[in-house]
Amino acid sequence: MKKIISSVLIIFTLFSIVSADPFNNRLTAEERESINNGELIIKNINYEKFMCLKKGENELGDRLLAEIRELSPKYLAEVIQIKPYKGNEDLPARLEALLNNVPEYAGIPYFSEHGQQWYNLYDSAEITECVDRADGKDMKTDFLMEPFDHVYEDISLWRSNDTILYTAVNTNKLRYLDKYDCVWPKKKKICILLLRDGDNWILYGIGGVNAPRVPFFTERIQTSFITSINTFCSFIFKKF
Repeated sequence: MKKIISSVLIIFTLFSIVSADPFNNRLTAEERESINNGELIIKNINYEKFMCLKKGENELGDRLLAEIRELSPKYLAEVIQIKPYKGNEDLPARLEALLNNVPEYAGIPYFSEHGQQWYNLYDSAEITECVDRADGKDMKTDFLMEPFDHVYEDISLWRSNDTILYTAVNTNKLRYLDKYDCVWPKKKKICILLLRDGDNWILYGIGGVNAPRVPFFTERIQTSFITSINTFCSFIFKKF
């Protein structure tokens, strides 16, 4: 009887892994087809209620959802890509190493829609404080990011089984070209989630800003922040 019960539990567990679906119906059939073909998709969704990540499927996924809900963004974008598990069995370790290597963020290429030319996403990036945890790491960081000058961020990374969660939130007020206060502390977040879905890895990035919608200025803010979020997540995903 014990062997039968054990066999049933194993089969149920394997079926759950294979049939797991981390996305809700906000991800369209066309978008599902694109990511199943290995394409990277970017969704500018503006508000948390339009997120396509399903609640209750993964503990760290639920932590990510809570982070974005707390932010209550006015500008929000998702970046999604699928990688095969086979040949990438060590992807969590490689992703964690990449995300922890903050100084390497400097020089990520960024295309300015407004200026129609390439810049660095961050001109410099450094860790000012680091604390290791049993399940991850917490870092205080300093980025030089035009047109906002210094951006100080608290970065946290969690690991659990085959899942990695990265979160970054600003801790200082951001000024646009040193002329306008546009984002207050803890109002800009970027999250990256890696989780296993059967024979695939799911890379899910999301970033948003809770900033006022100001006439004649909204589009500039949205373009600057959303493009920077998409640039960072896309850069990370394309490393694998």
